Amino acid sequence: MRWAILVALLCLLASVALAQEKQEAPKPAQTIDELKQQLEKILKDMHTPGVSVAIVHRDGPEWVAGLGIADVATSRPATPETLFRIGSTSKAFASFSILLLADEGKLSLEDPVHKLAPEVWFENRWEANDPVRVVNLLEHTTGWDDMHLREYAKDAPPEMGLAAALDYDHHSRISRWPPGTRMSYCNTGPAVAAYIVEKLTGQRFEDFVEQRLFRPIGMKTATYFPPPPGTATTLYHSDGKTPYPYWNVLYRPAGSINASAQDMAAYVAFYLNRGKAGSAADAPQVVPSKDIDRMESPTSTWAAKEGLKAGYGLSNYWNVEKGFVWHGHNGGVSGGLTEMAYLPEDGAGYFFSINSANSQAYQKISESIRSYITRNLPVPAVPPAAPLPADAGAYAGWYEPDSPRNEFLHFLERLLGLSLVQFGDGKMLLTNLGARKESFLPVAGKQFRQVSKKDPPDPVATIALLTPNDEGRFFQGGFGTTFKRIPAWLAIPEIALVAYFVVSVLAVLVYAPFWILGGLSKKRRRPAERAIRLWPLACVLSLLACVILFALSNHDPIPRLGNLTPWSAGICATTIAFAALALGGGIAVWRAPRDGVRRGVKWFSAAVTIALLIAAVYLGFWGIIGMRTWA
Repeated sequence: MRWAILVALLCLLASVALAQEKQEAPKPAQTIDELKQQLEKILKDMHTPGVSVAIVHRDGPEWVAGLGIADVATSRPATPETLFRIGSTSKAFASFSILLLADEGKLSLEDPVHKLAPEVWFENRWEANDPVRVVNLLEHTTGWDDMHLREYAKDAPPEMGLAAALDYDHHSRISRWPPGTRMSYCNTGPAVAAYIVEKLTGQRFEDFVEQRLFRPIGMKTATYFPPPPGTATTLYHSDGKTPYPYWNVLYRPAGSINASAQDMAAYVAFYLNRGKAGSAADAPQVVPSKDIDRMESPTSTWAAKEGLKAGYGLSNYWNVEKGFVWHGHNGGVSGGLTEMAYLPEDGAGYFFSINSANSQAYQKISESIRSYITRNLPVPAVPPAAPLPADAGAYAGWYEPDSPRNEFLHFLERLLGLSLVQFGDGKMLLTNLGARKESFLPVAGKQFRQVSKKDPPDPVATIALLTPNDEGRFFQGGFGTTFKRIPAWLAIPEIALVAYFVVSVLAVLVYAPFWILGGLSKKRRRPAERAIRLWPLACVLSLLACVILFALSNHDPIPRLGNLTPWSAGICATTIAFAALALGGGIAVWRAPRDGVRRGVKWFSAAVTIALLIAAVYLGFWGIIGMRTWA
């Protein structure tokens, strides 16, 4: 729970920082020279070595470049030919490969995975009526947990094939809800889809992509494997100096591609020209234009089935920024952040990738490039507000997040994500704990678009109130966030218990120095009270130690938490200690003698101990006590 408080504070500070950055954002560059100067300043100010960038229009690239340094140790400059890691932007090639096979009649997106690859292990207790289908792998609607830290930490040798990778650890592939209902981002799905490609074609997936997609599109140097020395950038921590080792991703189809700005310029143009390799009339049609349409269209969530167009399609998602609807995908690996996005109607798009884990630099570069591309474009028209649904009142109330990406963080998300839905003045108001109210206007039916006082309003609906079903009443957002209605009698006590716990922990930490110092005086020593004071303090300190270990592991979280290390072992030990000390504190208070213990001290110790016991039971229920992040 202390971790929950820390994360909440960090999120709040981060949002304030981003808000300040947004206010300080420079005016849109009017020329490529001005944009280049802006990006170079960001690299310098944010201690980010280099960036690979391409700005592309339907009729060809406007600017393709490498700025800054590709390798700090040798001062090797970044160029348009330097390979950068594009992370999850790689996933689209698994989707395109599946669509190519579907076009050839070799499979259907609606085929159950067990029909095509029964040897791939997963667990789905709804399989008889709601099987995991191919589309679920690519739209992240399998219900599976995301890769576990052990899978992230595996340094997979290049010769390791997909079958061996999928057999390495399958414990994350368990459906937590009926497939095809909620979207929850999962790196394993595209890897299973890629394995199906291998099985149906008899080719290694990477070879299939090379022949059918990379070469025809014009991505001449893109590769899933470690590139030759001197051709790729080195990736760095956020300080821009400390390098990361090359990460051999376990599931290569999910995020392993190295590509240059030249490669990605051709890739963005491929989208803008709706599957053609260039704008010329005789340019080859690499994939049918309908396949691009399908990539951009989510179909398998509840919201998509009820008509919400915005969301996560086949490795391609909608993103509304300052009134413009972008399509594409971002990506991240240790030390590298990438964004690829385009405006289909306006025929413009971009790619950039930085060789640093600096999220602020990433955000600033994204804002600068988007502002440049849209500087002379008209903001899309906003649909008029519709009347609130007749049954809107039935949706008012408390909701909790119901589709966590990482199950081990579910205990945290369900508390921090508690939201109150209200209706009034023709709007839907959504209030998060600790966040200001967000306003949404009805568009049609039960779909809503967000309105903001600062940015232009969203031109498309991004939230849908869903038809109630056997599981309850829900609403879903465009990127797959699913919220389930819960009764007020459950939500309000949860909020009260969190506040009770926070106050108790703070009270222990504030009070402890006074009675410890007071104990130095013989006159103020009270031996009978020591136990009921020490147990809660030790319990809180064990939780604080757990938070510190998480903070220290954040420098290299994947190797430190995905393997058995002092950090991961320490987190496991401190959570066990927290539960044991909370129980010990309860026993100490129960057995405290009547004589020699002041009533106020006993009541205080009892109150904080009860709070700690409640937290221990809650964390134990969610599997946090004794959590082995490496298993």
